[in-house]
Amino acid sequence: MIQRPTENEYPDYYQPYIKLVPNGDIVEILQENLLEVTNLFKGLSEEETNLRYATGKWSVKEVLGHIIDTERIMTYRLLRVSRGDQSPLAGFNETDYVEAAQTHNLSMEAILEDFKATRNAAITLIQNTPREAWANKGNANGMEITTRAIAYIIAGHEMHHRKIVEERYLKK
Repeated sequence: MIQRPTENEYPDYYQPYIKLVPNGDIVEILQENLLEVTNLFKGLSEEETNLRYATGKWSVKEVLGHIIDTERIMTYRLLRVSRGDQSPLAGFNETDYVEAAQTHNLSMEAILEDFKATRNAAITLIQNTPREAWANKGNANGMEITTRAIAYIIAGHEMHHRKIVEERYLKK
């Protein structure tokens, strides 16, 4: 089982995400969250998927698209850091990515399939990462981060946004 990262393994701004991740096997948590996300989003009407809880906020579709983009980027970072790559990894502007993705033109079914593929790719990478690579350090967006922390950020980021959808969009 992968050890939970300590606070010196990641930038402070990731702490809220990592705190959301319960204790346990990170792979099992990611698998359980895959089912929870699928169940939450699959039954939504077209009206619900285009809902914005306030002016200027993303739609439900855009939130899920943002989760996917971020997970892809974090999985790539996990790959690079776990392999010992010391090249600095660039940051990204989430707002620009959401606009460019144009998820409003996609069906929720297509977006969910994309999420499943992205999450399954993250899971298999995490499952197959050698034990000694979990403490590797790399540089992402100008900050030091470990492989282990990135795995927890993947889980916590999705949990954070799912909670926002439940509380602000769907009021569950």
